[in-house]
Amino acid sequence: MIAPADLEHCRAVIRTGSLSFHAASRLLPASVRDPALALYAFCRLADDEVDEGNAKGAAVIELQERLDLAYAGIPRNAPEDRAFAAIIEEFDMPRALPEALLEGLAWDAVERRYETLSDVRDYSARVASAVGAMMCVLMRVRDADALARACDLGVAMQLTNIARDVGEDSRAGRIYLPLEWLADEGIALDDFFDAPQATPEIRRMVRRLLAEARRLYVRSEAGIGVLPMKARAGIFAARYIYDGIGGAVRRNGHDSITLRARTSKTQKIKLIGKAGVRAVATLALPRSPVIFAKPLVEVAFLVDAAADKRTINRNRIDGLMGVMAELRAREMANKRTQGLAAE
Repeated sequence: MIAPADLEHCRAVIRTGSLSFHAASRLLPASVRDPALALYAFCRLADDEVDEGNAKGAAVIELQERLDLAYAGIPRNAPEDRAFAAIIEEFDMPRALPEALLEGLAWDAVERRYETLSDVRDYSARVASAVGAMMCVLMRVRDADALARACDLGVAMQLTNIARDVGEDSRAGRIYLPLEWLADEGIALDDFFDAPQATPEIRRMVRRLLAEARRLYVRSEAGIGVLPMKARAGIFAARYIYDGIGGAVRRNGHDSITLRARTSKTQKIKLIGKAGVRAVATLALPRSPVIFAKPLVEVAFLVDAAADKRTINRNRIDGLMGVMAELRAREMANKRTQGLAAE
């Protein structure tokens, strides 16, 4: 399916760029691990180009073109692109899933901010739950209830990332905390950007994010129990390792401004061992009724797409087209400005 050289390149990308996923992936069976590494390499590449590049809008536009080529069966001549095109063909990957990720990256490029916790979950659905839904497709799981729990896990992971990175984001002029939370605490955003501090108010917001993440981590476990047996330990490991980052934030007193939460290699090994025990335990446990909980409103479109429901969500299509049109207009305006400056 995936050319060996391309797969080895993807392994190297994840080995150096995503330590948490690399650790968890070791517990996945090869039939899932190899395409998962390729998937994460493509997603990581996409995220890095938008997050770290100077021309974020141009990077997103280019990524859309790369997706078009991959789905046309003529991927760009790069290892990640060729590997991703192979995944599309082998697993019949619904296009709505990587396009949701693209939309989330476009939101980053236009520096969208989020008024409510629901808005933050909207963003998390795109940049994290879309990947979780794609992972289910790689396991050939299309059950809507299992997909909903995978999306819970994705949102929980992203909320953990946001809670950990409040300081780093603020110093870069980014904010993912709900703006209404800042308003409720009497914090002016410009003042926070000028001098980010781990005040009691900011710590409270970090604690609230982690509480929501914890709720979703717990709810996601019901879905892990219905995945293929050989894949359960790896997904439990991802769940525990990311939640472990949240635990490190808690031990830092919810200060993610002056401190950077990390999990050590020893802690990861312990969490991986815990994941293996939990995976074995699922054999003796009855199916949890939590599996039937309704999906978060913000992830329902992902569940429908991955469950192979041949529905067209007009709002989703219009939303993606709208943000891409905004990016293209910005890029054209930038080019005109640069041209005038050159003259």
